[in-house]
Amino acid sequence: MTIPVPRRRINITKDLPNQNAYTLALNGEYAHVAFDELRAPLNKGKWRSDVFKANAALPMDVEVGTGNGTYFAHHAKTHSQRLLVGLELKYKPLIQTIRRAVTDGCKNAAIARYHAFNIEELFTEGEIDNVYIHFPDPWTSPKKPKNRFVCKQNLDILYRLQKPGSFINFKTDSLVYFLWAMDEIRQSSYKIIFETQDLHNSEMKDQNFETAFEKIFLREGIKINFVRLQKV
Repeated sequence: MTIPVPRRRINITKDLPNQNAYTLALNGEYAHVAFDELRAPLNKGKWRSDVFKANAALPMDVEVGTGNGTYFAHHAKTHSQRLLVGLELKYKPLIQTIRRAVTDGCKNAAIARYHAFNIEELFTEGEIDNVYIHFPDPWTSPKKPKNRFVCKQNLDILYRLQKPGSFINFKTDSLVYFLWAMDEIRQSSYKIIFETQDLHNSEMKDQNFETAFEKIFLREGIKINFVRLQKV
């Protein structure tokens, strides 16, 4: 398999001069459900068959940036008939994420250490279902918007990777990022199903799972911005 040159480069785990418990666990204890930068692309088009040993018809969702994995484990446990792949770059939260799911007995969860901007190297067109993007780095300094994941370019990629009828959930505490992202979203092919700048005072509140970051923001009185997009 030929792997294209990535849009965003990251270090290679096996080449790190100083390994720690988390880097070792990635290719050790959790190697069957956690994939480093070299192994993850080999699953492209084969996540259901090779990783999950699952029926090809089962829906497979993706969480972009799992953090410490509270939502990841909740989603995997609550939706046991759906598969879930997480993307995370930092070693400690990556292992925390997959450990939470495994400890909860989930057999439908896997994670990859991969840059989200390179997501098309991990999945084929129409391979994934719903996508969850919770509190990514807002990159609010003037020169940093190019690092924001929710942008027209990445939305076009996700649109190709998702099955028709699938949705994207995007949450952020940053109104600056949210307003910027909404301009990008309106240039994409997605249909806006629901949009709010105050999720916890909206009709979507009861459907929402509060992540660890979200609980902190709420305690500080910060409103949560949310949008759901659908591939129609």
